[in-house]
Amino acid sequence: MTNKIEFHEDLFLPAEDNKVEVEKIARPSLSYWRDVWRRLRANKLAMLGLFLIIVLIIMAIVGPHLNNYTYYEQDYTKKNLRPNAEHWFGTDSAGRDLFTRAWYGARVSLFIGIMAALIDLMIGVIYGGLAGLKGGRVDNIMMRIAEVLYSIPYLLMVILIMVVLKPGILPIIIALTITGWVQMSRLVRGQVLQLKEFEFVHAAEAAGAKTSWTLRKHLIPNSMGPIIVNMTLTVPTAIFAEATLSFLGLGIQPPHASWGSLASDALGSILIGNFYQLGIPALLISLTMFAFNVLGDGLQDALDPKLRD
Repeated sequence: MTNKIEFHEDLFLPAEDNKVEVEKIARPSLSYWRDVWRRLRANKLAMLGLFLIIVLIIMAIVGPHLNNYTYYEQDYTKKNLRPNAEHWFGTDSAGRDLFTRAWYGARVSLFIGIMAALIDLMIGVIYGGLAGLKGGRVDNIMMRIAEVLYSIPYLLMVILIMVVLKPGILPIIIALTITGWVQMSRLVRGQVLQLKEFEFVHAAEAAGAKTSWTLRKHLIPNSMGPIIVNMTLTVPTAIFAEATLSFLGLGIQPPHASWGSLASDALGSILIGNFYQLGIPALLISLTMFAFNVLGDGLQDALDPKLRD
């Protein structure tokens, strides 16, 4: 025989009828980009990359002015000095201050990397967007041209162009962007092919919207996530390509400096034990590539709408 459980009114409390609390929004409304920033801040590795990029840019601007030396000043009485209180990064084989030259080289390397990425962005977005939106025969012809360019090894093409052109910042940017935009165009085309089947694109076309307006107002804004991620990965690729060219003697020429030319100049000093001359530009290149890559990975997660909580 089961025992009966008796319930008394004292065991229960009436629920409070608080209309203010019921209608209160548990989580404030966030825009898409504010939510992206919130999720990016939660990624500590990506924020470390963003912090390193900011520090590198600031030092590239102010670093060459933090002491009394210039990037081209030679003093053979002070050549191959190790890092000390006067020369914080030491001096090279011509007696030039490596701290000044390293941060002057940061200006050149970062400028080339960012400009190459921006040019790739503009050409790739326009080319890939038009190919994806037009479709059919136009898309087929445009993408066959892009595939021919993409089949040529990137670094080989850059080296061949630099052999023809005179060394300098502008020729390097031109060489890096002649085929560098192809990957961006393929990415944008794929995004546009998906988006142009959506109802809002059909509505814009039915309303008589021009192709350029549809791209600018609908297709490109909705593809910005993958585009931004690809751009952050293009910058370190361009910086590394510039460093390779300068290392081979096809890039920045003395007395100007970039991280690649600093590494090239340091080769002769390794034999006498001055490893710091190679280690400093190598470390700066590695930090830059690490920072942009982890930031790109973090942005890829933050911009993915499937991961929104």
